[in-house]
Amino acid sequence: MKKFVLETSVWLPKPLKEVFPFFADAYNLEEITPPYLQFEVLTPRPIPMKVGQTIDYKLKLRGIPIRWRSEIAAWEPPYRFIDQQLKGPYRLWHHEHRFREVDGMTEASDTVTYGVLGGALINKLLVERDVRDIFRYRHERMQEIFGRVAESEIPRAA
Repeated sequence: MKKFVLETSVWLPKPLKEVFPFFADAYNLEEITPPYLQFEVLTPRPIPMKVGQTIDYKLKLRGIPIRWRSEIAAWEPPYRFIDQQLKGPYRLWHHEHRFREVDGMTEASDTVTYGVLGGALINKLLVERDVRDIFRYRHERMQEIFGRVAESEIPRAA
C-alpha cells in the first residue's frame, strides 16, 4: 500500500498547560473540523483519554455518510498522542499530535500518515487536497480559539 504523509504545525500564543487540555477532550474535535463534514463524536462523555481508548464518530465525506472508529495508540500528556483509524474511509490513518512550549507559546504539530484505495492517483485527484483543507481549517479555528502568533514572534530556534 502506498503511504502519504502530511506534516503541519501552528504556533499558538498560550502555554502548553492551556493548549493541551483542549486536545485531551475528544469532543473538541467537533470544534476544529470543517462544518461541511458534519463531524460528530458518538462515544458518550466522558471519554477517558488513554492508550487503547476507542472513539466513534460519524461524518459526511463528499456527502457520503461515514462511520469512523479511532484508537488512542499513544498517550503522553502534555507532549504527544497518537490516534489511528480502526474503521473508516482510509486504508490507513495514523495521526501523531505533538506539542511543545517555547517562550510561553505552544507549537502544535501534526504528522498524518495515510493510505487510500486507488493509491497515488486517487490521492492526487481527491484526497490530498481534502486532507490539506481540513488541516488548514483546523489551524484557523485553533488560532481563533487561542489567538494568533505574528510571524515575527515565532521562535527562530524552533
